[in-house]
This record gives sequence, C-alpha cells and structure tokens, in this order.
Amino acid sequence: MNQDLDIFQLVAHASVVVKAVLILLVAISVMSWTAIFRKIIHLHGIKHQNDVFMREYVSCSNFESYLNLLRQRNRDAGPMERIFESGLSEMQKFPPSRATDPRTVLERPRRAMRACFQREMDAVESNLSFLASVGSVSPYLGLFGTVWGIMHAFTGLAALQQVTLATVAPGIAEALVATAIGLFAAIPAVIAYNFFARDIDRISIEQETFIDEFSNMLQLNYGAPASPNAAR
Repeated sequence: MNQDLDIFQLVAHASVVVKAVLILLVAISVMSWTAIFRKIIHLHGIKHQNDVFMREYVSCSNFESYLNLLRQRNRDAGPMERIFESGLSEMQKFPPSRATDPRTVLERPRRAMRACFQREMDAVESNLSFLASVGSVSPYLGLFGTVWGIMHAFTGLAALQQVTLATVAPGIAEALVATAIGLFAAIPAVIAYNFFARDIDRISIEQETFIDEFSNMLQLNYGAPASPNAAR
C-alpha cells in the first residue's frame, strides 16, 4: 500500500494534463525561489549602500566637494546617493544667482530628486508583482490539476465492475499531488511578498525623509556655501 502511494509513482502514473500542471508548478516554484533570493540580496545591498551614504553625508563639511568625491569613486552608487546627486546637480545647473524668481529656486532640485526617487522605487519593487501572481495563481493551478485528475480517475473507474478503496485511493492521491505542489509554490511567495513589501516601505520612507531634509538644508544654505554642518 505504501509502495503504491509513493509520490514519484503517483506522478509517473498521473494523466498527461496533471503532469503538465505539475511541471508548470515546479517551474514556477523554482522561478519564485530564484526571485526571492535575488530580492533578499538586492534589498540587503540597498540598505548597506544607504547606510554608508548617510554616515558620510552627516560627516561631510561641504556638499559640492562631497559630490565631486562621489563622482570620482569607482563603485556602484546607492539609491539615496543618486537622489542626492540629482538634487545637487540640478541646483548647480541653475544656481540662485541665475534665478529670476527666488521662490522657484528649490523647485527644480526637488522635482529632480522626486523623479529620481520614483525611478529608484520602480527598481526596488521589481519582481514583487511576480511573487504576488505566484501566490494567487499557483493554488488555482494546483486545484485545476486536482479536478482534472479526479475526473480522469473516475473515468477509469467507470470501466470496473467492483470499486473498492484500494482502487480509488491511487487515482485520488495522484490528483491531490497537484494541489500540494500548488500550495508549496504559493505559500513561500506570499510570505516573501509580505516581508519584502514591509522592507520596501521602510526604504521608501527613509528616502522621502532624506529628500525633505536635504531640501530644507538647501533652503537654509540659500545664497551661501552648501554646508550641512553650517545648518546644523
């Protein structure tokens, strides 16, 4: 009995449609786990880059010299560093001395930082929709395989004159394997999606807070050398 209900034998004896569903679910599960591990590494790198930038930003004495130092470095810039660079670069293109309306001086760098922020968040949120789709669709794919397998099992039983539990159990078990694989693909994707969504919200709040603080810093240093320590 245990040998007859071995999962590999059940899959081997399943119908073609059920096998196709199982193969699809296994492929989806592999892609889901790949996306999960890549997102873990990606978010960890973003947090580290932002932390390093904030430590340097707080300790720097002049924004423009710090921007030149960042441009000379041969390393990948983090999201917050790119937001800082976009805002200060826009300020350098249109300094206060060239402004016809002083009220609009900070609007250009702020818009530049908001645009950069949106691009960074689009990159951070990549693959989240895929995990959400896996979490919502995989159980239904597994259910489809189960329903089809049960239909196939009962169709085969119709030709038998005597039906017992021993003859029904293998066919039902074959069908239920699809549901199990569907849940195996969906549950990790849902958990990972919720975990990543929480971390991404924190990153978004930190970067929006930095935009507000840096905008205030530029305003305090309006018409003077851009120095964070001077404003503090």
